[in-house]
Amino acid sequence: MKQFFGAFFGSILGIVIATIVAILIIVGIISTSFKDALKEAEGQEGYKHKANSVLHLEFNTPIIDREKDNQFEKMVAKFGGREDGMGLNMILNNLEKAKKDTAIKGLFLSFDNLLAGKSAIQDIRNAIVDFKKSGKFVYAYSENYTQSAYYVASAADKIFLNPQGGMDWKGLGMSLMFFKKTFEKLGVDVQIFRHGKFKSAIEPFMLDKMSEANRLQAETFLNSIWHNMLTDISESRKISIDELNKLANELAIVFPEDAKTNKLVDELAYHDEVIKELKSKLKLKEKDKMNLVSYDNYSKFKPVTYSGKDKIAVIYAIGGISSGEGNDEEIGSESMAKAIKDARLDENVKAIVLRVNSPGGSALASDVIWREVNLAKKAKPFVVSMGDLAASGGYYISCAADHIFAEPNTITGSIGVFGIVPNIKKALEDKLGITVDTVNTNAHSDVMSTLRGATPTESLYIQKSVEKVYDVFIGRVAEGRKMTKEQVDEIGQGRVWSGADAIKINLVDELGGLPEAIAYAAKQAKLSEYKIYDLPKQKNPFDEIFGKAESDAETRLLKKNLGESYIYLKSVQNIIKSKGVMVRMPYEIIIN
Repeated sequence: MKQFFGAFFGSILGIVIATIVAILIIVGIISTSFKDALKEAEGQEGYKHKANSVLHLEFNTPIIDREKDNQFEKMVAKFGGREDGMGLNMILNNLEKAKKDTAIKGLFLSFDNLLAGKSAIQDIRNAIVDFKKSGKFVYAYSENYTQSAYYVASAADKIFLNPQGGMDWKGLGMSLMFFKKTFEKLGVDVQIFRHGKFKSAIEPFMLDKMSEANRLQAETFLNSIWHNMLTDISESRKISIDELNKLANELAIVFPEDAKTNKLVDELAYHDEVIKELKSKLKLKEKDKMNLVSYDNYSKFKPVTYSGKDKIAVIYAIGGISSGEGNDEEIGSESMAKAIKDARLDENVKAIVLRVNSPGGSALASDVIWREVNLAKKAKPFVVSMGDLAASGGYYISCAADHIFAEPNTITGSIGVFGIVPNIKKALEDKLGITVDTVNTNAHSDVMSTLRGATPTESLYIQKSVEKVYDVFIGRVAEGRKMTKEQVDEIGQGRVWSGADAIKINLVDELGGLPEAIAYAAKQAKLSEYKIYDLPKQKNPFDEIFGKAESDAETRLLKKNLGESYIYLKSVQNIIKSKGVMVRMPYEIIIN
C-alpha cells in the first residue's frame, strides 16, 4: 500500500509539474508573439546596440539552411534537448545588415567547430568579401583551423592563430563504406535495378570498392571543389595555387609557426591579445569595454525596412524527398507542393526562389513537386538556388526553373534512377530458423516481396519501371534546360557534378548563392523594394516538445554515440525504407 501511494502521488506531482511547464510555455508564446507584433507595428528595432561596435560571428554549432523564426522557438528546441544550429539565411542577413549599419565598425570571426557543407562555407565567405566592400575591417581567430574554417577565415584582413594551436592543410578526401560482405554474412541477397552507369547509390550493396565510373566522378568533383577553394585563398592571401598544393602534398603545416612562415596566417596570438588589437583598431584604451555584438543579439536587430506588400517567396526544400508531409529534415511532396502553390496564388508574391539542399529520394514525390514548379514558373519568375546538394531528385525539382544558381562547390546532377529489393529469405532460414510459405491468387502477386528473389520475368517488369522513370526524368530536364533527351542522357547516367562543372554543361545557369538568386528574381519581377517571405511555414513550437519526441530522442542518441559514422547508418536506413523507384544521390558525401 505504501508503494501504491508513493507511485500515485509521484504521478500526481508529475502531472502538476507538466501542467505548470505547459502554462509557462503558453504564456511565453503569447508574450513573445505580442512583443514581436508590437515592435513590427511600431516599426521599432528588435535590438539596439551601441556605436563603435563589432559584430562577433562565433562558429561553434552546425550551420543549417534555415533558422527558426524567433528566439522562443530556439528556446523550445533547446528545452527538447536539440541544438538547431546557426541558419545560413540569418548569417547572410546579419552580414548584409552589418555592412550598412553605421554602428558596426568591423567583423570578428572566431572558430570553435565549423560544421557546414562546402557550398554553405562559400556562401558565407562570399558574404564576408562583400561586407569588406563597405571599408570595414574583418579579423579572424581560432585555436585550431580546419580546412573549412580556414577557407572562410582567409577572406579576413588579418588572421590570428593560437600560438599552441594547429591548422589542417592536407587537401580534400572522401571515403565510402561498402556493405556487400556484411550482407553476404547475413545471408541477404540484394537485388539491384538501375539506369545510369554512374548511379552508384547501390554500389555499397553490390561491390566492395568503388567502380571505375564512381571513382572518376568522385575525383572530378573533389578536384573541382579543391581548386575553387585554392583559387579564392590564393587571391586573398597572395599565395600561388602551386605553392598551396605543395604545402598540402608535403604536409608542411605541422606547427603554428609553419602557418605563419608560409603566410597562411598573419599573427600567432592568444585570445586576449586579439581582443587587445581589436580595441586598438577601434581606438579604445585597454581598460575600455569593447562592444562585441553576438550573432544571437544581432539577429534580433531589425532596422526599419520596406513596408509595402510586394514579396519574394523563398521556399526551403531541405533533406531527402518522400511522399507525405515531411518535416524540417525531410521534403514531403504534399507540404512542398502546397508551399509552391500558395506562393503562386498569393498576389503579393511577385517572384519565387526555391532553395534546394537535397540528395533526392522518391521519383514519384519528386515529380509531384516538379509539377508545381512547372505551374508556378508560368505565373511568375521562378529561380532556383542550389545549396550543398541539389542532386538526383534535388535536380529533378529544380530543372523546370527559369534560372538556376549554384555555387562552384555545389554537388548537383546525378540524373539517374535505381530500385533495390533485399531478399532476406536465406537470412531468416539460416540465421533464425524461420521458414516462409506463401499463397497467391496469381502468378506474381508477391512480386517485390523481401521474402523471396525476383524471377527473370519479374526482374524485367521492375527494370521496365526504372527505364520509364529515367526516360521521364531526362525528358523533364530536356524540357527545362532546352536540350534534347540525347544530350541530357550523355551528361546524365547518374553522374555527379560540381557546380563549377555543371555550368559548363548547361545544368545550371549562373554561379552564385542565395543572395544572388533573390536579387535576380527581384530584377525579373521589376522590384526595387520587397519583403522576403519564407516558406513552408515552420511548425508550432509545441510540436518541438510533444511531436515525435521519442524518435527525436533516439536520433540524438545515435548521433551522439556514432558521431560522423551516423551518416552511414542513415544511408543504409534510407535505402532499406525506400519504396518504389528512387532518384537519389549516389551516396552520403562526407568531404574531409
